[in-house]
Amino acid sequence: MPLSVGDKLGPYEILAPLGAGGMGEVYRGRDTKLDREVAVKVLPGALARDPERLARFEREAKVLASLNHPNIAQIYGVQEAEGYQALVMELVPGQTLAARIKTGAIPLDESLRLSAQMVDALGAAHDKGITHRDLKPANVMITPEGTVKVLDFRLAAMAPASGDASGATNSPTFTMSPTSAGMIMGTAPYMRPEQARGSQADRRSDIFSFGVVLFEMLTGRQLFHGETVSDILASVLKDEPNLDSVPEKVRPLLKRCLEKDPKKRLQAIGDWDLLLAESGAGSQPAAASQAAKKIAIAAAAVFALAAIALGFGFYRATRPVEKPLIRINADLGPDAVAGANITVAISPDGKRIAFPMRGPGGKQQLATRLLDQATPTLLSGTDNAADPFFSPDGQWIGFFAENKLKKISVLGGAALALCDTSGPRGASWGEDGTIIATLSSAVGVGLSRVSDAGGQPQTLTKPQDKGELYQRWPQLLPGGNAVLFSGAAVASNWDNESVEVLALKNGALKAGEIKILVRGGYFPHYLPPASSGGIGHLVYLHEGVLLGVPFDPVKLELRGTPAPLLEDVAGNTTFGGGQFDVSRTGSLVYLAGKSGGGANFPVLWMDSSGKTEPLQAKPGDYATPRFSPDGN
Repeated sequence: MPLSVGDKLGPYEILAPLGAGGMGEVYRGRDTKLDREVAVKVLPGALARDPERLARFEREAKVLASLNHPNIAQIYGVQEAEGYQALVMELVPGQTLAARIKTGAIPLDESLRLSAQMVDALGAAHDKGITHRDLKPANVMITPEGTVKVLDFRLAAMAPASGDASGATNSPTFTMSPTSAGMIMGTAPYMRPEQARGSQADRRSDIFSFGVVLFEMLTGRQLFHGETVSDILASVLKDEPNLDSVPEKVRPLLKRCLEKDPKKRLQAIGDWDLLLAESGAGSQPAAASQAAKKIAIAAAAVFALAAIALGFGFYRATRPVEKPLIRINADLGPDAVAGANITVAISPDGKRIAFPMRGPGGKQQLATRLLDQATPTLLSGTDNAADPFFSPDGQWIGFFAENKLKKISVLGGAALALCDTSGPRGASWGEDGTIIATLSSAVGVGLSRVSDAGGQPQTLTKPQDKGELYQRWPQLLPGGNAVLFSGAAVASNWDNESVEVLALKNGALKAGEIKILVRGGYFPHYLPPASSGGIGHLVYLHEGVLLGVPFDPVKLELRGTPAPLLEDVAGNTTFGGGQFDVSRTGSLVYLAGKSGGGANFPVLWMDSSGKTEPLQAKPGDYATPRFSPDGN
């Protein structure tokens, strides 16, 4: 029987029904442990006793768990209680693409913007060998911010269940076995010819469905018609699509997507841009193609945040220039915030920056900006955010806020809490789905590991074991075998402390072994080599100067003498944080200025009415004020 409002499945409270179908019911729920709303997809007891249905349900959970992408609805977990099996998933607000199309044809620019996000989602699935097999407007959500979320990967399972097929043009997802030759799975108007024949589906099947969906977006009507499912399938198999009603510039793309023969069809969904570019209908401005060759600079208040396309050629003291040095300054406006620690982060591909910015009501929030665009975009749900860092694929931003380590899609949406923190000091996101972080500023707190899906952190180091007080600002090396960090025995001035490396796996060092690389520096980053197999560089701060030294990330050893690269790079010698970041493509973004202690604040008296007056007129590096016992 259906669940009722107020029912609970473990820690999940049912708030309202959202919909129902052949695979069960979907509810709006609340996670009582993390105090967030979720979608609860329930497989009732009767279906849970069907081995094939249960296998498909479990397959969907595993498929979603393997996909971590901002345009795919995220799974939080599986819950079994009271005879029900449930998937607990991200609750995606907004409307389906099907509902949007019902209001009329979608303009070309908007269609391409939405399609680009669908392509990214499908491409991520295809890269993992996963074919959606039921792409249709009803399985695509559009959030109020315009973010696309692809839903319902249950037909990605290879073992379908048998069932009845009914309906026609608006038929639900169905499975039928007309002959012993094969199984037909999908939704009739969006089915691919090879699926309609019962043949094996692969990623090219999704490409056909993408073409059908794009046609419907541009015209407001379905491509294949018929009074019954059989009529529609016959149309899919035999009818050549008439593309006269779609914009001319998109026809070459649709023609390649809608080829009946998979061998003649577009072979990789990610190649759609090539066809658009050839016909002049590209989804991005022409300047976007230059984004990897240059990078902008941010400014906050009176500070200048510089970005340099290093091209791995700024190490003039140790190696010849391989690419020209490009330096660009740009103003992010008066609302950008220059924090005491990291002011800005740059994505691994060097195309996007993230930084704190004052939002509505003066609240500090994260903003993101593509470097070929002039206007940053605030990410709602990131109040009081600081110290951003990117996921390896550049699709997520990690940050600290409200005593939590959180993550959010670069395109916006819900900010997801991963674990608790207390005065955190930096984090780095690994390719294996783990985050290495310093979760507290307290003495004796070292590095921890936490899953990018959330959970209980695992302690990796204890500073006292090395005779230190602090271990901060971790930076994972490529491959995730080791992590750089700043270590301090005293920490009165991080200029006098150490750059160290911790082995996470056995290799040049034993797993858990720590090696000091540099004495007299802090806030290390690794810059990969210009070509594979080469030696990269370790860069770090000392007395406001950015220094670099050749570094072997496999043997975990320096291969030369440190040389100065840039002067006047801002840093914080009290917390050990530097105000710069580097991308894998050789771009550096930094805040120009002298290194020093924490941010300067005034100290004020405030009476019970809220009236204030200066206690110390000159702002300074003050923190944690406390009254004496007698209150004077």
